[in-house]
Amino acid sequence: MNLDKLKRAEANFLQHYPGGFNDPEMIAIGKKHNVGRMTELSQELLDESSFSNVGPVLDSLIKIVGRSSMVSMFEKPKFRDYVNSLNTDTRQMLAAGFQQLLHGDQEKGFNKIVDILAAGKIAKWSLMTICPLYYRPNDEVFVKPTTAKRVIEHLELDNLMYTPRPYWAFYAEFRAQILDMKQQVDPSLSPSNAAFTGFLMMSLG
Repeated sequence: MNLDKLKRAEANFLQHYPGGFNDPEMIAIGKKHNVGRMTELSQELLDESSFSNVGPVLDSLIKIVGRSSMVSMFEKPKFRDYVNSLNTDTRQMLAAGFQQLLHGDQEKGFNKIVDILAAGKIAKWSLMTICPLYYRPNDEVFVKPTTAKRVIEHLELDNLMYTPRPYWAFYAEFRAQILDMKQQVDPSLSPSNAAFTGFLMMSLG
């Protein structure tokens, strides 16, 4: 990580928004994404007990993706239609994958979901990472391809090779480096991991 570049980005951001994400302008922007409400919804609908009922929990996943401001309008209906088209066995496997991703062996869950979504040509980083982010907004990260590639290049992050198809090693390493970078800047820049990556997106040009 190029710490000098990160600190310059921090200084420039705080010059424009002295309160960080508590600055009035940033508060207004944050309301558009409503991460707090989406976190409440996700923790309510995707707690571990919810996964005992496959149909309702898949409906909940569709609802969360559909309401997210960070998932593109093109991906939302594709996700909904693909999940609804799956046969019973695959629906059970998809639900089990999300249960593992959120409540168990994350790597196994991640890989299971990627394989299922790839069969429908919708294995996208946004669909893979939005629910974990909402469920644990200070532990997980949202991978937006344009932002991730920009952050890796500009801040000279090591051990990260981006590919359009999601894979666990990238996610785990990107998450670790984002969490490390959060510790290097003013806390006002990271009320959540979504906010912190938003700061990076806005600051790195």
